[in-house]
Amino acid sequence: MALIKSVRGFTPQIGNDCFLAENATIVGDTVIGDGCSIWFNAVLRGDVNSIRIGNHVNIQDGSVLHTLYQKSTIEIGDYVSIGHNVTIHGAHVRDYALIGMGSTLLDDAEVGEGAIVAAGALVLKGTKIGPYEIWGGVPAKFIKKADPAQTAEINRKIAHNYAMYAGWYQQE
Repeated sequence: MALIKSVRGFTPQIGNDCFLAENATIVGDTVIGDGCSIWFNAVLRGDVNSIRIGNHVNIQDGSVLHTLYQKSTIEIGDYVSIGHNVTIHGAHVRDYALIGMGSTLLDDAEVGEGAIVAAGALVLKGTKIGPYEIWGGVPAKFIKKADPAQTAEINRKIAHNYAMYAGWYQQE
């Protein structure tokens, strides 16, 4: 079972039908919606400020979510996919966004609905990524506007696939 730890009087709240890998760590002021999957070695550290995760979000292996004491919070919308080894520090990510493997989002960054952050990107503090935009690089820069219908379909497919993968583990 995942490590679920209270701190400073806050106990994580986990929604219905969630998959939590055995070595995932969820701490403090963290609220996770329904149908989410938190994968192996992921750490959600709501010890210094709040983390709010929507419904049907997948936070993949090795990702770390943390905030800045009394300054930044994390808000993740519905059907968001957070790739392997992502660091999110005090950023907001809207519905159906895709955060690519190994990328980093710093405090007060915002990722719009259906947007894609490319693998390995560094999204600097305060960066605003618009809906259905693709950003990449170090530091991350606007690459192009994506076709909303095509991007939504790809991002939805990934989010729904992770729900299926989680089901495999819940059957065991």
